[in-house]
Amino acid sequence: MIENQWYKKIENMVLKGTTTIGIVCRDGIVLATDTRVTMGYFIAHKHGKKVYQLDDHLAITIAGVVADAQNVVEILKANASLFFFNKGRRIPVSAAARLAANILFSSRGYPLIMQALVGGVDDNGAHVFSIDPFGSVIEETCVSTGSGSPIAYGVLEDGYSKELSIEEGKLLIIRAVTSAMKRDAGSGDSFDVVTITDKEGYRELSDKEKHALVSSG
Repeated sequence: MIENQWYKKIENMVLKGTTTIGIVCRDGIVLATDTRVTMGYFIAHKHGKKVYQLDDHLAITIAGVVADAQNVVEILKANASLFFFNKGRRIPVSAAARLAANILFSSRGYPLIMQALVGGVDDNGAHVFSIDPFGSVIEETCVSTGSGSPIAYGVLEDGYSKELSIEEGKLLIIRAVTSAMKRDAGSGDSFDVVTITDKEGYRELSDKEKHALVSSG
């Protein structure tokens, strides 16, 4: 009963704002988020950071309470670096996702209120994992979280295929996130897009590149 009450509270807080999206393409992954930070119906910030680099091959998107999410991000960054120093190789995407899930699961008595997408490219290919506030972790090929996700899914499910190239994936994900921003009050202002490939690693699109892709799409 108590857990159900916590879940409803968390669900309401997580779903009031934000659109985050992750897709797996044939040559890597693409992540996108809007940048509006809300407190209920109050817009606290128009250009908040919701996608973070964890390593050259790894990134995370966040939705929920910013302080909780930033704490988890810093723990993951530190552990990704420690893994490389200890093992001499990059941390697998699945291991980073499992670590994030374990952090959230261990805090379930007094939950960290966040939902995350952990994505990247490792020796086993490209991966995106969805993690909920209680530590459940599910591997996805096309996923969206936050209050704008129902709108984003309308675009993604029409155009997504695992055979998309990174360039095609960028166009699709930008259409999805901008559609959500137009129709969801909790998402808006601007958006960030990140690509991760084995060849180029982590790369965040510039404002000029995003503008060009919006215009061409």
